[in-house]
Amino acid sequence: MTIEMEFDSCLHTDDYIDLENQYGAHNYHPLDVVVHRAKGVWVYDVEGKRYLDCLAAYSAVNQGHCHPRILETAITQAKRVTLTSRAFRNDQLPLLCKELHDLTGYDTVLPMNSGAEAVETALKAARKWGYQVKGIDKDKAEIIVCAGNFHGRTITIISFSAEHQYREGYGPFTPGFKVIPYDDPEALRRVISPDTAAFLVEPIQGEAGIIVPRTGYLQECFRICREHGVLFVADEIQTGLGRTGKLFCCMHEGVNPDVMIIGKALSGGYYPVSAVLASRDVLGVFKPGDHGSTFGGNPMACAIARTALRVLVEERLVERSAQLGEYFLGRLQSLRSPNIREVRGRGLWIGVEMNGPARPYCEALKDEGILCKDTHGRVIRVAPPLVITREELDWAFERFEKVLV
Repeated sequence: MTIEMEFDSCLHTDDYIDLENQYGAHNYHPLDVVVHRAKGVWVYDVEGKRYLDCLAAYSAVNQGHCHPRILETAITQAKRVTLTSRAFRNDQLPLLCKELHDLTGYDTVLPMNSGAEAVETALKAARKWGYQVKGIDKDKAEIIVCAGNFHGRTITIISFSAEHQYREGYGPFTPGFKVIPYDDPEALRRVISPDTAAFLVEPIQGEAGIIVPRTGYLQECFRICREHGVLFVADEIQTGLGRTGKLFCCMHEGVNPDVMIIGKALSGGYYPVSAVLASRDVLGVFKPGDHGSTFGGNPMACAIARTALRVLVEERLVERSAQLGEYFLGRLQSLRSPNIREVRGRGLWIGVEMNGPARPYCEALKDEGILCKDTHGRVIRVAPPLVITREELDWAFERFEKVLV
């Protein structure tokens, strides 16, 4: 039997949707557009219709779709070696670790694949640090998280989710977590105990609806953690690598987390690449055999990540996000409509909260050539690739105005 890998021009949108509905698990509810190719900020469906991508694969393609420099690296490395496992060394991992150190200042890098794997890695490191360094009694370590969080979908991660759907049918759950309100430093102070190893937080909550905390929240939480010998762990998987107008979102408040989790745009959308960054005091708790991943740190992933990082820096995409984000947020906030409850965001990461379900608006925007995604029921998430231009944002604004007003 042969499997046809090329685009089948005889199939149309409805045909692909029918095939996916018949043979795929129904764990997503995507908009009914079937993307065939993409370039920069634009994607094209199987009928050739063009759409402006305002989701950027949940910020995984900050550098734009199919960036030519990252593509060239992927092709070149694919011809050399793609995978060795960590049983052997490769020539790309040391260079990525050094370049991440130079860029961020962190002593140590532990590369993984998906964001959820990196979060799991950070949780394991925090617990082990709690026992070996802080001196917490065996199996008593606690980690504090925030209501409204989204850190992934593993059994352990959903164990501290406040979203009913993420938990329903998956118990029993992993113990050892305390959930507090987001954007409430005093709640953090109240629940810290001698058994608290870490505080895990998103600098801006994405899945909850682009919830931007008040100025000073991160700084105050960091100070509280310092006072009590607790690790401040920032999940910068979506907020990091330029999305909010700084290289990392914590930089808006001058906070340097003890542990930082990155992913998504670390590969520019070409490959699953994530990493945990921390001091040697934290990641040094791992000894050979304690933790690992067959694909984590593979030469293909590391080569792609190295180029993806260079693109962000050399093409000044972080600065572009700050400037154009402020411009586009201002334009969207100028809309006056009883349909709109609030427009909020930072950099090129914006949430438009509606006074009713957001899904119909996303479907209407799709018909106008804009691809967005609803989140938390009432919020339209707007996060285009950082390579977008002012002219393209103006083009998008006209369509947002038409649909939302």
